[in-house]
Amino acid sequence: MSESLVIEERDGVAWVTLNRPERLNALSRELIRSLNHYFIELYQRDEIRVVVLRGAGRAFCAGLDLKERHGAPTERQVQEALNGQREVRDIMVNMRRCPQPIIALVQGSASGGGFALALASDIRLITPDARFNAAFIRIGLGGCDVGVSYFLPRMVGSSVAAEYLLTGRFMDAGRAHQLGLASRVDELPALEEEARSLIDDMLATTPLGLRLTKDALGLAVDLPSLEAVVALEDRNQILCVKDDNFAEGVAAFLEKRPPRYA
Repeated sequence: MSESLVIEERDGVAWVTLNRPERLNALSRELIRSLNHYFIELYQRDEIRVVVLRGAGRAFCAGLDLKERHGAPTERQVQEALNGQREVRDIMVNMRRCPQPIIALVQGSASGGGFALALASDIRLITPDARFNAAFIRIGLGGCDVGVSYFLPRMVGSSVAAEYLLTGRFMDAGRAHQLGLASRVDELPALEEEARSLIDDMLATTPLGLRLTKDALGLAVDLPSLEAVVALEDRNQILCVKDDNFAEGVAAFLEKRPPRYA
């Protein structure tokens, strides 16, 4: 897609690498556009079933590239600045809209927009040197930006979220794992192996079942009642029953063999 975003697609999996290691994979205009374009495109890409998001070099993503964007906007520039703000936040929206589960491999810094990219993923596997912060409040902005104030309280609770969003403090790997923000802490080679293991398990499900599960998990946290959640689950299960792969899944289970899904 661009030099700043490297995408390798093989066997139903997209390995998406932020490729600006000399800038700690900070979000340049080119990288922002490329990420948005790819995640929008994934909505129609049934052959891609899982996405792995990672950063080249020693960091996951240091946030917005401030060397590209500096200075307060003048009155005439306000609309342009708002458009740029929306372009960044749209990455996270498009990540949640795309039907493929996203596994984030996080090493080193995940600050500001990088924190948001990690939170917008479905699963986070992190290295011992990983650290997260809402850097926005430390550079003259509010601490709530590009979806972080939506994701973080839902994942760790309102008090812990306030602790980090009001201060811009760094959350280290141990605390992230303790809070349930990360599924595993290990060195990068072990995390890549764990990602492949998760991918194998996901690819052993039906394509429709996997997509509807991500969809339901994303919607359930905001639905107003148990009744609303189970109604969504009921709909998804009936859709899966009507899928041709359902009969193969049941047959494979009864015959104690791996399923052969279409």
